[in-house]
Amino acid sequence: MASGRGRLLLLALACLAALAEQPQLRFKPTPVPAPVRLFTESELARYSGQEEGQPIYMAVKGVVFDVTSGKEFYGKGAPYNALVGKDSTRGVAKMSLAPEDLTHDITGLTEEELKSLDDIFNNVYKAKYPIVGYTSQRILNEDGSPNQNFKPEDQPHFNIRDEF
Repeated sequence: MASGRGRLLLLALACLAALAEQPQLRFKPTPVPAPVRLFTESELARYSGQEEGQPIYMAVKGVVFDVTSGKEFYGKGAPYNALVGKDSTRGVAKMSLAPEDLTHDITGLTEEELKSLDDIFNNVYKAKYPIVGYTSQRILNEDGSPNQNFKPEDQPHFNIRDEF
């Protein structure tokens, strides 16, 4: 009996040694988009780059981007810091840092400004920075009801009925 146990132990050790020599299998999980996060104006204002170590967020066209990786542009004291912590769609479209342009309102913009807005939105913000959520103006109608036309850029299978 003792030799049977000994052989079994040797066999188990040999198996473990063989497994240890095999290259490790590594599975890369499929990235899952973060859930849609809704930002109110006051919540978005908390991510203005004024506090060290806190993410820096800004919104363009109601889409909230994490621009922390561009801290040298958007951080405290940086040239474009006025754009962060809010929806600065109009300012981006007009390439303006004037306080009256730091709003989501695009009323009265020219065709050229609207084209510029789309180009910057797609080729700079969507191409460079992760989407972390949406502003309440983008997802909700003025009466607070869900905007049925809302389609998030980063979640192609999103259905607004699942959210409300």
